[in-house]
Amino acid sequence: MTSRKLGTPWFLVVLVCVAALPATAQSFRVQCPTSTLTHPTASHNNSEPAYTGPGVNGAIKCQQISGGDGYATMGDGTQTYLFSFGPLSGLTDIANGLPGTQFPSVFNTVYPGATPLQPGDPATSGVTYNGAVGLVPDVDANNGLGTGGPINGHVDPRPIMDVGVMNGNIPAPLMAIDEDDEFFLTLTNVGMIMRPDLFEQHTVHFHGYPNASSFYDGVPDASVAINIGGSFTYYYLAPDAGTYFWHCHITPPEHLQMGMVGQMYVRPRQNRVTGNLYAGLQQQQNDLRTACNSATDILCSNPLPAVNTGATGGGKYAYNDGDGSTAYDVEYPIQIHGFDPSFHFVGMTFNPEGFADMKDKYFLLNGRSYPDTVTPGPLQTQSADGVNHFSQPLPSIINIPAGKKALLRISDLDVTEYQTLASLGIPMKVIGYNAKLLRDQAGNNLYYNTNSITLAGGESLDVILDSTGIPPGTYYLYTPNLDHLSNDAENFGGLMTEVHVN
Repeated sequence: MTSRKLGTPWFLVVLVCVAALPATAQSFRVQCPTSTLTHPTASHNNSEPAYTGPGVNGAIKCQQISGGDGYATMGDGTQTYLFSFGPLSGLTDIANGLPGTQFPSVFNTVYPGATPLQPGDPATSGVTYNGAVGLVPDVDANNGLGTGGPINGHVDPRPIMDVGVMNGNIPAPLMAIDEDDEFFLTLTNVGMIMRPDLFEQHTVHFHGYPNASSFYDGVPDASVAINIGGSFTYYYLAPDAGTYFWHCHITPPEHLQMGMVGQMYVRPRQNRVTGNLYAGLQQQQNDLRTACNSATDILCSNPLPAVNTGATGGGKYAYNDGDGSTAYDVEYPIQIHGFDPSFHFVGMTFNPEGFADMKDKYFLLNGRSYPDTVTPGPLQTQSADGVNHFSQPLPSIINIPAGKKALLRISDLDVTEYQTLASLGIPMKVIGYNAKLLRDQAGNNLYYNTNSITLAGGESLDVILDSTGIPPGTYYLYTPNLDHLSNDAENFGGLMTEVHVN
């Protein structure tokens, strides 16, 4: 019996066929179930139920984002190229500075307009739509009759490409869920039009998110990476309240510097407790996922407070505090970031990037430098496709009703710098660090008042500004690092915004 070697032409054919398999397997699709094993009743999953104890609580939340590129406008007028995420659901909410996260009843809504979505929407035409871009009935599932069909995640790729291409946001689309929610996040890789040579994959990594399955953690070594032309739905069961952030984990120093960073926060169960907060927190200790035995568990995230203050629920809280001490009236997510203009320029070309020489010159709050930080509403940038996009949708100006409290969810996603923010005239009360309530195992609150906070990249703080007794007027949140009060070579910009007590 003789053996034969596979000839070179046949080897090349086999190699091409094998190499083509992943590409042909890629497709756009979204996922937002109306019910699951954890939330089996569809009619209960479109609103947040009151928390009455362990059991079926929370709801289902969904969001779709694009991975691609785009442009943003800096405070000195310079257009800066981005690797970036953009919104493919919740378009109206994102444009209004709100999270794009939606209940299934909203997400699974087919776009109702007679005119298809256009490149740049909603900046282009002011369209009002919070459903999943591209979602259409699956006519093939209806016995091939070509009419009707179920809403099962089937999409038309044309509107996804029209809206998603060059639609970069800085920060990336805002996300917000509640404890006990099931969160389905679909990432659709639409490609980077300005860098077609890269064939860049993207992922979503929730930085510091507790108990994340490695398969959904976004680190490509232990999970998956999404190719151009493909979609992938990440799944999380939200266990712990706090301020988190997320980013792409493909070549992190490059993709973070180029803008693939966003914010996420988890609201506490306590928001849904109507009676005594201390008793409500005791009830939570019966939930095995978040039970907190402070005598034996040094990683306990929410110990009972040392004193039962008798506080009752019905408000907004940053954490499950049990004593009402993290109550607030308005909240503002604040993402600190920085851009190196030379690195971004090289990133738009075909030259090697200077990682070792990376040095930020634009210093950003929610993607904006002063004076853009005090401009209300979304900022528009005309991209290389010739249309305007809401490049920086999240305002940075802080408005506090007189006598009320504002929660600042501050995260630092800078690649090269430590960042400091100072508050003049309104003390900052720090109540949480890296999505953990500042409280010892004996239940003593370790909150502290300060006039400045300093963060490194990858850290977050929860800060309350209390305007009680503060005269109405304009105050400033700014960096005392004077070299960070600049827009590249132009002074009097950078990390500074206004706080209005009115």
